[in-house]
Amino acid sequence: MSQHDALSEFDLIKQYFVRQRPGRATLGIGDDCALLTPAPGRQIAISSDMLVEDRHFFAGADARKLGHKSLAVNLSDLAAMGARPVAFTLALALPQAERGWLAAFSEGLFALADAHGCELIGGDTTKGPLNICITVFGELAPGQALRRDRAVAGDDIWISGTLGDARLALAGYRMEHTLAPHEMSEAASRMHTPTPRVELGCLLAETGLAHAAIDISDGLVGDLGHILKASGVGATLDVDALPAGPVLARQSAQLRRSYTLAGGDDYELCFTAPPSSREQIAALAARCATPATRVGSIDTAAGLRLVDATGAPLDLALRSFDHFTQ
Repeated sequence: MSQHDALSEFDLIKQYFVRQRPGRATLGIGDDCALLTPAPGRQIAISSDMLVEDRHFFAGADARKLGHKSLAVNLSDLAAMGARPVAFTLALALPQAERGWLAAFSEGLFALADAHGCELIGGDTTKGPLNICITVFGELAPGQALRRDRAVAGDDIWISGTLGDARLALAGYRMEHTLAPHEMSEAASRMHTPTPRVELGCLLAETGLAHAAIDISDGLVGDLGHILKASGVGATLDVDALPAGPVLARQSAQLRRSYTLAGGDDYELCFTAPPSSREQIAALAARCATPATRVGSIDTAAGLRLVDATGAPLDLALRSFDHFTQ
């Protein structure tokens, strides 16, 4: 890029991230703060996620897919609480302001934002190693949130969608596992462009059918563990009932068990609900065109017990992703 074509910070924001359309914000991009007024009788749900190059995504990652994923992981947090998206902010550190990269990134970002009616209302840009931080804002009725501390003994455990294909793709990239090109492409789509289960999460909260929920970002074992700890309960999980992604489903039983339990990067919902809700949950899932699978139950005894399809105990040494130990 020549000096004549160089983008200033404010030109970059104006050209790629300011959109001239009405939104929910009382005051959007262009001042020291944005102003966001919740609808009467609603609460604001807030979540932040950071994606760092070479930690959360590979150097040279497709910019459009990265724009999608950056917002998707935040929308997934709203889905896990049952909050409907309203707005988000974007903090972006860039090694350099490349027009082609910015155009593709913003295209992927806004395609997903528009699909969920979520407005960009502010943020920051600076020069530095590629780092993307989004804070998202959602709305829900007071007392409606699907909190982690609401699981009840006797609840079913449900999983939306499928698990493990994102981890399988990572194994392919790392040469830990060999996949045919078409398999790699299919699995990688789950890694690079996850689908946040916003509608399912919101309907579960609005109908009161579910008790607790979490999105699966670091692996089911660890993320379900957060619900168990917060709720003071335990669980029994049928490992062979876990819904493997279509590519992972064709792999060995050992790999299926490992990656569905502790794969990470799935951004599906894990939620608990009373057995009396089974038919209604199945109907909601069909309405959202999102599969939902019962995979276990919440117990009074502490700890997570893994069993196979026959109910026999499984001794699997697995752990979820941790940013500071892996």
